[in-house]
Amino acid sequence: MSAGLVVSNLSAGYGDVSVLADVSLSAEVGLITAVIGSNGAGKTTLLRSLSGLLKPRQGSIRIGEAELSGAKALDFVNAGIAHVPEGRRLFAGMTVEDNLLMGAFARAAAPAELRQDIDRIYAMFPKLAERRRQDAVSMSGGEQQMCAIGRGLMSRPRVLMIDELSLGLSPVAVDFLVEALKTISGDGVGIVVVEQDVAVALDLAQHVVVMDRGRVSKAGSSSEIAEDRAIRAAYLGVD
Repeated sequence: MSAGLVVSNLSAGYGDVSVLADVSLSAEVGLITAVIGSNGAGKTTLLRSLSGLLKPRQGSIRIGEAELSGAKALDFVNAGIAHVPEGRRLFAGMTVEDNLLMGAFARAAAPAELRQDIDRIYAMFPKLAERRRQDAVSMSGGEQQMCAIGRGLMSRPRVLMIDELSLGLSPVAVDFLVEALKTISGDGVGIVVVEQDVAVALDLAQHVVVMDRGRVSKAGSSSEIAEDRAIRAAYLGVD
């Protein structure tokens, strides 16, 4: 596997407040990387930095041969990074299909190519096909998350980043999304998932990054992290 996204010595924050300090990690194409940590650990700030929504104070963000640190958000999209934000942030008053098409706004794609991509997403998420003409924000939380992920996929990313995959969703919806992301990863897309439910993260990902107070405190395979006694005690409630 090749490294789709490589982050080195990244620091970022808001105004006078420093949030991230010397963060380094990588997300390989075709693999799933989970980022876990307590509230306030810097997980959302990390994804905002890795999608160009927040300009880092120092450090390097690379995807392939492209250096993106300090670039505009559109440059991140064009380089192959898609960001599914916390809360899904679908466009109210727009149909499911129009929301999906918004994910391809930066692509110079022919209508037939866009149709092919949308049909692929409908095949993956049949509920979206049933509701294609429905206002996207009127769907259930799980269906909205499917739409948000589909919108991200419409940019044909090399790396898809998802902030809080399971937040507010039923266990059935979470299980369905976990299997869908495994399929997407198997198709060669690198996936970075911020996830509060550590059990879900360990089931989903091959690689896990643990953040604590804006720094990477530990990183390793999901099996290594699952066997770490400190992680088990802090996040899984077991010795």
